[in-house]
Amino acid sequence: MERPQAGTVIDGFTLTEKLKAGGMATLWRASHPDEAAPLVLKIPFFDPGDDVSAILGYEAEALIHRRLAGPHVPRFVAAGDLARTPYIAMEFVAGTSLAEIMRRAPLPAAEIARTGEAIAVALAELHRQGVVHLDLKPENVMMVGNRAVLLDFGLAHHAELPDLLGAESTMPMGTAAYIAPEQVLGDRSDPASDLFALGCLLYQMACGEEPFGRPQTVAGMKRRLYHQPKPLRSVYPEAPAWLEEIVRRCLEVDRSRRYADASKLAFDLRHPEQVTVARRRHERPHGLWQRLVALFQKRDEQEVTGAPTQARRKAGPSIILTAVDLSEGEGPLAGAILAETSRLLAAREDSWLACVTVLRTEIIGETKTVDDEGRSLYIKRLVALKDWARPLHLPEERVSYHVIEAVSAADAILRHAERNDIDHIVVGARSSSAVRRHLGSVSTKVVAEALCSVSVVRLKTGEPD
Repeated sequence: MERPQAGTVIDGFTLTEKLKAGGMATLWRASHPDEAAPLVLKIPFFDPGDDVSAILGYEAEALIHRRLAGPHVPRFVAAGDLARTPYIAMEFVAGTSLAEIMRRAPLPAAEIARTGEAIAVALAELHRQGVVHLDLKPENVMMVGNRAVLLDFGLAHHAELPDLLGAESTMPMGTAAYIAPEQVLGDRSDPASDLFALGCLLYQMACGEEPFGRPQTVAGMKRRLYHQPKPLRSVYPEAPAWLEEIVRRCLEVDRSRRYADASKLAFDLRHPEQVTVARRRHERPHGLWQRLVALFQKRDEQEVTGAPTQARRKAGPSIILTAVDLSEGEGPLAGAILAETSRLLAAREDSWLACVTVLRTEIIGETKTVDDEGRSLYIKRLVALKDWARPLHLPEERVSYHVIEAVSAADAILRHAERNDIDHIVVGARSSSAVRRHLGSVSTKVVAEALCSVSVVRLKTGEPD
């Protein structure tokens, strides 16, 4: 796709003014003959060779945003076809960014309470709709009078939808200054993560600096599991005790000691006189040896955050992973895999499907990322995967699509299955050849090493692949 410019028309939306560009997308003021209110088009960058997280984030945001409603999110209007021009069209929110408000920090306690309460109310409504934002930061909050509007759901997680980003990566996802400890460890499901981020915002509004700084590495982000930030009043003595107490409860590493929900946090910010300020004794270990142990000892990460371990399987519907090779388009084997997948899904109507195809990368030499016409091979394969699964007629909440870039298709399938607690794998087996007999086939390795059951789909003898 060519870079958009003022006057460009996309699916009836006319771009009128470029607002800003971030690392992943540009924002444009836009109009449409069927929409009286001013609009914004968010157009993601999908340059060949870029990290595929931009594509995954767009897919997730389009799925989640269309399901949201209410005064605390921009009204969703439309989303573009990934195969043509991807975009998300939404209402234009006229207000003041929290990032702009932050420039005046330290803010008066009364203003911090009003702003924090508005954000907490918005989070409570978001959480009631089954969504955790997971990227709450000043740039993603717009203040419209006394109302907060939350922006950018590219990292969000919906309780009833497949987690596209979480399924593809175990790396922490979020903005380093505000990311919650459990997010650092890979848990993207807990609304308490948003309350931790709000605590960081309250701290920053009060003293003008982030409680954990802006770490550039995963190790730096993990420090918040073991090291508390400076108490708010030690950095900004004018902060009232009730505000320090609210911030402390938001920034608890142990989620069970954080606020139970956003509504309770909103109540405390609305009624600061009712906040109970606990007295704490700062006990120091006795003796030089005990002090050294206390200084360097790190508690178990699961114990600190209550984060689930990989060994503990998640409750819920079974997940079927179907791996299909679409490198040469659809053929009889792809059709047979589709039929087997349909049979398994019909046997258990609450099951989820993860459609997987592997985009092979080269061990030596440069891997090709675009076709002869300059189109992204990743997006092309993702569109093909969706087309292949369309006859299953699955609702969005029962299916996810994954294009995995890897040298070994078998290893990629096995890693994805283990990371995402897959219950059953469907994989095809092509006709035998001398090379396959010598090196071993994808299906043979998957059957030998998978931690779950596997169905191998073969064509009848004499039938072409």
